[in-house]
Amino acid sequence: MREWLPARLSLYWRVFATGLSFLVFGIGGLLLRVAVFPVLNVLVRQPERRVAAARTVIRLAFRSYVDLMRALGVLRYEVRGIEKLDRGGLLILANHPTLIDTVFLMAFVKNADCIVKGALWNNPFTRGPVRAAGYINNEGGAELVDDCIASLRRGNNLIVFPEGTRTPADGVISMKRGAANIAVRGARDITPVLIRCEPPTLGKGEKWWRVPPRRVLIRIDVQDDLAVAAFTDAASSEVMAARQLTEFLQNYFTGKCESHA
Repeated sequence: MREWLPARLSLYWRVFATGLSFLVFGIGGLLLRVAVFPVLNVLVRQPERRVAAARTVIRLAFRSYVDLMRALGVLRYEVRGIEKLDRGGLLILANHPTLIDTVFLMAFVKNADCIVKGALWNNPFTRGPVRAAGYINNEGGAELVDDCIASLRRGNNLIVFPEGTRTPADGVISMKRGAANIAVRGARDITPVLIRCEPPTLGKGEKWWRVPPRRVLIRIDVQDDLAVAAFTDAASSEVMAARQLTEFLQNYFTGKCESHA
């Protein structure tokens, strides 16, 4: 009985704390929109400096948020190789096991840019931050790749999830070609980031209140850069290079995830 009761109470607490974390996220996004960014618009007149300031605010807010989740006992986290991200103009490609992967990466990457779903541009809790920070709308159509390349050339660190959505419950990674198209046309190197969540939670189609039996550990490992030239020099066209790079990335991330399973 003594063993059962603490475990059951811990589970109930983590359900409550997870719900509280989502509530804080929504309220925080709303406060940024109505209180912080309007002041920023007044204080910083130059558009480029204002975008940079907005991204710094978001990074600090996300860092505080992940530390709040840790303090509440929702999760623990480990970040390795973070010094590799202390550069500019990086194309950061990561696997996508959980709903909060973006939050974690943007909490630790300076001057981060990312591709966001079009729905977030009209969501009352998120549209303020994503618009103020000048993130890339994924409804850009044919211009999406060009927008990503332009971001890299401005020295931003572009975060992309090549799967396009969260990894399904069966763990099978399926890469889309968009990230490879960005790489072969506008990047010298790729900086891969391996994200692991143990035990799994907040996966694709999973309800937030289905918390695992023990506290989650998020591990983020920044890998060594991969040279894009290895694919562009060996291929007869950018289309072929993107195809080969996509296949390589699928095998690369699948192998990394399986080796750490």
